[in-house]
Amino acid sequence: MQRRRHETVTLASALILALVVARGADWAQWRGPERNGISRETGLLPEWPPEGPKLLWKRSDIGAGYAAPAVAGDRLYVLANEGTANEFVQAIDTRDGQRVWSTRLGNVGNPKQNPNMPAARSTPTVEGDFLFALGSDGDLACLEVGNGKARWQKNLRTDFGGKPGEWAYAESPLIDGDTLICTPGGAEATIVALRKQTGETIWKAVLPDAGEAAYASAIVVEAGGVRHYAQLLQKGLVGVDAGSGRLLWHHARAVSRFNANIPSPLAAEGAVYWASAGTGAGSIKLMSRADRVEIEELYFEAKLPTAIGGAVKVKEYLYGTTAQALLCVEFATGRVKWEERALGAASLCYADGRLYLHAENGEAGLVEPSPEGYREKGRFAPPDQPERSSPMEKAWAYPVVSNGRFYLRDHGRLWCYDVKAIR
Repeated sequence: MQRRRHETVTLASALILALVVARGADWAQWRGPERNGISRETGLLPEWPPEGPKLLWKRSDIGAGYAAPAVAGDRLYVLANEGTANEFVQAIDTRDGQRVWSTRLGNVGNPKQNPNMPAARSTPTVEGDFLFALGSDGDLACLEVGNGKARWQKNLRTDFGGKPGEWAYAESPLIDGDTLICTPGGAEATIVALRKQTGETIWKAVLPDAGEAAYASAIVVEAGGVRHYAQLLQKGLVGVDAGSGRLLWHHARAVSRFNANIPSPLAAEGAVYWASAGTGAGSIKLMSRADRVEIEELYFEAKLPTAIGGAVKVKEYLYGTTAQALLCVEFATGRVKWEERALGAASLCYADGRLYLHAENGEAGLVEPSPEGYREKGRFAPPDQPERSSPMEKAWAYPVVSNGRFYLRDHGRLWCYDVKAIR
């Protein structure tokens, strides 16, 4: 009798474990669970067939834009636009690609850009029953995930005197406990903290030396017990206290000569890696001194990963692209281990021992990260690529790996691939 009870408990435990493994891991915000481009997925294909992984479904009518999706459970959420008068967030069923609901946020920001590529750019953040989305014109909304109904709305321009860069707002809201962090830019409220339940202002960080909002998204950083937020603005990388918004540090070297501070900062091992197009990239060490945080530049080089697609850290090494090649860089020192032209400039994430790349030319690639050299494990071009409005426009949306699926978005296209090794 005792043995039978033990076998029943063991079987139940095994079934629970199987369900947990089968469910995989959500990608409910910008750059994944920890905002570092790392997925918690396991049991994925170690190599792709020549034609690529199995295509489950594709959509060619989700709307324009460069925004990456967020995935939670059996729903995918992504921003898009139709023309410049309708930017919206939509929910899509991950099982078949069908749209569940759509909610308008506002207009597309800065419709007369130079170069002119106005479009939706931000990834929504999903937490429980709510979704937080920022449109390119500064329209910030808290929506119910079930039906898209708005709980509260703000506008970063009108409510906070916000000043975005040339290509409007591209930030993805950060949720930290009960707090929402976003970056209006400008001298009145450069960074703000809001109550996520109501949109009520908690604090405003006024940083006149940091300038306009850039195109990066804030991350949480711990330094010597001091919790704060690191954000890349147009005139440098800053850290502000999580409780008050007080400026803790400002690294003024992090400025793009093209006014295009785009990749989000990456924090690891008490340091923050940053990248500025046309200038270079580097790392700063954070040191706590009583009630303040001091910074020390560890390295800066012009030829480190600075492309739009960001970088990920795997063990002791950083992987990211320049405008021409994928690089493997020693995170602690900035020393380049190798460089490979491969797919050229690309956005990337990491899951189950592999780098997933979405190249600016539209191709997808699978690479085994190793300091010993470039090890490609698959490459393919998704079908029915969109037409480009100009030679300068590229496939800029970041890839997503969630619940055994690999998602690629390129303007009005969305592809869903099965990358699970065992079903």
